[in-house]
Amino acid sequence: MSIIQQHTQATLSDAWRTINIDALTEDSSVNFDVSTLHPPLPEISEADARAINGQVRQLLRGGDAEGALRGCLEMPVYNGSEAAKETHLHTVIEVLQSIKASEMTPMLQRIFAQQGGSECLDVLMKYLYKGMAATSSSSSSAADGSGRATPARAMTPQATGGFSQVGQRPMASNESTGSAMSVLLSWHEKVVEVAGLGCIGRVMTDFRRV
Repeated sequence: MSIIQQHTQATLSDAWRTINIDALTEDSSVNFDVSTLHPPLPEISEADARAINGQVRQLLRGGDAEGALRGCLEMPVYNGSEAAKETHLHTVIEVLQSIKASEMTPMLQRIFAQQGGSECLDVLMKYLYKGMAATSSSSSSAADGSGRATPARAMTPQATGGFSQVGQRPMASNESTGSAMSVLLSWHEKVVEVAGLGCIGRVMTDFRRV
């Protein structure tokens, strides 16, 4: 065996690949709790989400759709159970589907011009994407393996307590998935028109998920 072969076998190995270089770096996230970089988020239970839903419905009954929309967006469910997040998603979509197309842009402009308006539209964009994802999954599960159509999993609102004018509209079981997606896409277009493309970038990079 040559000297070169002996030297290679004796000194070279792949052990260096197992070394965690980040652990040797003082500023690495491995050496401290990254959760301390994020402000604590209030925990919202399903009961709290239902309470918000009730308040929003009262505003809708009174004809204050803008107040209802802003109320939803100022109280997003970041830290809560999946049930609480789904309840709030239904609430947001209920408000969106109760607003006329001609009122969408002026309403978004007024909200955007107010203090905290940019954050509100970012939150709205998050719920639009969440609603689109839920609608898409419902559409993809509409047919089973045999090719026969099966009922899609509809996103239905909570009990209205007698209020049916708006309560039956958002993604009810008798409403087509395409119609629901059309509403969400219309709002998406208007939000981008008012808040700009930066809204999409902020939503995609935000660690907070609704």
